[in-house]
Amino acid sequence: MEWPTYVMATLFSLVALACLGLIPIGLPGLWLMIGLGAGAQLLGTIPFTSVPSIHFGWTLLCVCAAIGVVAEAVEAVAGAAGAKYGGATRRGMVGAFAGGVVGAIFFTGLLPIPIIGTIFGGLVGAFAGAWIGEASAVHQRHPGEKFRAALGAAAGKLAGTFGKLAAGVVIWMLLVYGAFTN
Repeated sequence: MEWPTYVMATLFSLVALACLGLIPIGLPGLWLMIGLGAGAQLLGTIPFTSVPSIHFGWTLLCVCAAIGVVAEAVEAVAGAAGAKYGGATRRGMVGAFAGGVVGAIFFTGLLPIPIIGTIFGGLVGAFAGAWIGEASAVHQRHPGEKFRAALGAAAGKLAGTFGKLAAGVVIWMLLVYGAFTN
C-alpha cells in the first residue's frame, strides 16, 4: 500500500469515527459509515482514476450492513421490551416506543449537552410514553406499577442506545481494518 492510500484510509477512519458520535443523538451514523465504505469501494472500481482508493470488499460491507440492521431492530424495540419487563401493558409498550422517538427529538434541550442531551431526552420520552400509556388504560393500575413499567421503558431505551453504539464500534473497527488491510 502506498502512502496516499494510507492517507485515504486514515481520513476514512476519522470520518467514520465522527459518524459514531451521531448514533446517540439519533442520526444514522451506522448507515453513513457503511455508505462511506460503499462509496470508497465503488470509487476504487472506476478505471483510469488517479485518486488513491481503499477497498473493503463487498462481503465485509454486507456483514456491516447486517450488523446495522440487527442494531436498528434492537434499538427500536428495546424501550418497549424494557417496559414489558417492568410489567407494562401493550399501551405502555407502545407509549414507550413512541415516547422514546419523540423524546429524542423534542426533549434534547432539557439537558443541552451534545449527545448526552439526546440520550436523556430519549429516556425521558420513553418513561413519559410508558407512563401515559399505562395511565390511559381502561383498568387503572397502582401508581407504583406504572412507575415500574415506565422505569423499565427508560432502562430499555438506554440499553438499546448503548447496544446500537456498541454495534457501531464493531462496524467501525471492521471498516478500519478493511481500509488498512485490503
